[in-house]
Amino acid sequence: MIVLGANSDISQAFIDKILSENKDKYRKIYLVTSNPDKTERLAKHIQVKHKQESEIIFFDVTKNSDYSVFDTVETDLLFCATGFLGENTEEGLYDDKNTEKIIEINYSKLVPLITLFARKFENRKEGTIIGLSSVAGLRGRQSNFIYGSSKAGFMVYLDGLRNYLFHKNVHVITVLPGFMDTEMTAGLQLPAPLTAAPQKAAEVIYKAYKKKRNKIYVIGIWRFIMLIVRNIPEVIFKKMKM
Repeated sequence: MIVLGANSDISQAFIDKILSENKDKYRKIYLVTSNPDKTERLAKHIQVKHKQESEIIFFDVTKNSDYSVFDTVETDLLFCATGFLGENTEEGLYDDKNTEKIIEINYSKLVPLITLFARKFENRKEGTIIGLSSVAGLRGRQSNFIYGSSKAGFMVYLDGLRNYLFHKNVHVITVLPGFMDTEMTAGLQLPAPLTAAPQKAAEVIYKAYKKKRNKIYVIGIWRFIMLIVRNIPEVIFKKMKM
């Protein structure tokens, strides 16, 4: 198994879940990270709790373009939790560096990396790709439309990749988490009924993986919330503060 965005709280919860349910299946866990010092703690946790070998691969999607570090990586499962919320403020909106980083991490620099593994899976005619998008990508809203647009692009990419790889015996799952109680959202005031813990997300994602689902919401009510949001007439929607 290879994990992109290994320091994500959801990544760590999913690793715990899948290793607990699949003893001895995965000979090695590849942890891809831009912060290897932090990932060392996760690697030690995996070794102590699961008696599992892991390998840390340093790769910063905003800076690296040499994919040769992945040449020897052989796996049948890719879990991608790479993401960057950025500054969704008026100052952040007009900060070119902030905008570029949001787009690069969530989409433009991430897609070629996932495509690399999609090609590997296609050649082997087996494998599963799990990608975390966001409900923010379902409709542009003034509060986070730069982030939302990057996640929308990533979501459409996963949709097309799923359609293409279906005929190659490779499955792609799109995950729409909604609000998550993670390090990335620390400090934000999130409504408890609409917010999931990483462990809850890991359980839902694992079930989707086993059942080969296509697109899932971690908390089901988000499906109905976003159905309403997407169907608000534009003449009304543009006047709302969302």
